Amino acid sequence: MTTQHRPTAAAAVVGLVAVLTACSSGAEPGAGGSPDASASGTVTLVTHDSFAASDEVLAAFEDETGIVVEQVAPGDAGTLVNQLVLTKDAPLGDVVFGVDNTFASRAVEAGVLEPYTPADLDASARQYATGAYDVAGALTPVDVGDVCINVDTQWFAEEDIPQPATLEDLTDPRYADLTVVTNPATSSPGLAFLLATVGAFGEDGWTGYWERLRDNGVKVADSWEDAYYVDFSGAGEGGERPIALSYSTSPAFTVSEDGSESRTAALLETCYRQVEYAGVLAGTDNPEGARALVDFLTSAEFQAGIPEQMYMYPADATVELPADWKAFAPLAPEPFTVAPDDVAAHRDDWIQQWTDTVVG
Repeated sequence: MTTQHRPTAAAAVVGLVAVLTACSSGAEPGAGGSPDASASGTVTLVTHDSFAASDEVLAAFEDETGIVVEQVAPGDAGTLVNQLVLTKDAPLGDVVFGVDNTFASRAVEAGVLEPYTPADLDASARQYATGAYDVAGALTPVDVGDVCINVDTQWFAEEDIPQPATLEDLTDPRYADLTVVTNPATSSPGLAFLLATVGAFGEDGWTGYWERLRDNGVKVADSWEDAYYVDFSGAGEGGERPIALSYSTSPAFTVSEDGSESRTAALLETCYRQVEYAGVLAGTDNPEGARALVDFLTSAEFQAGIPEQMYMYPADATVELPADWKAFAPLAPEPFTVAPDDVAAHRDDWIQQWTDTVVG
């Protein structure tokens, strides 16, 4: 029996009401004030389809502060940011979680966020908000993961075909019609993978790579859930493609019952690092409660549950990881990178070029 990777969309049904609470650690000077310890009432969390937290953690926070959070999930991360921009003048809620570094500049530049940073955010998390990850104090890092190609090792063993290892391998005719990826226009893993190919082949070579991948029968799914649970054979859900875009952590959730091996493996030479953020939405009706909720998402209690609940690395590196992650869920030693300024300047054009090349 295998363990599923990220929770399905059913875990984040639009309109689902979850009860959360928040710690009150305060903001940095000039970062939007500090939440009142008595913050209460209702806060609406706008998030993507894969947000999850344990009932025990949520119940404990409810007992402490009584803040009720109405959770709204309009779709994957790409759809999430699009909706935030489109509803800027009438925000969908008070707090957002799930904006990642591939879309962060769009959200910041559109002015949909109120600057806020928890005062006690660990230094290991702060590195993902400055420098190469600069988010202008508008977003707070919550989790980190590498988007990578995954393979169904069992399928390749049974078919006696060597597994691919690199991006270029995926264009080899022996892997024709075996790969599924996600659409960068609607999926943050899809955009991360597009950026991996830009980082690998350069601005003059990445479209040529996608032409070869297209001609080799790559399938494009709209969301991570569809690619992983519907199309990928390694998820144990009846899919038929043994190569799928997912995360480096995914193999930790397809481990055998005795914990000795995983049915899947991540190709660590194909990865792009993804950071997911939370932020206070501009125009919130409950700024104190919104800031308190951001504090909660960076608290030790919530961060400790991220590996098992959302299958990403906590942004706070001081949090202890599950024992099997060293063997089955390592981060890539050298993920592909693209300069943030280039992402901001060319993201929409690259998505359009990808669409013209792959979808037509």
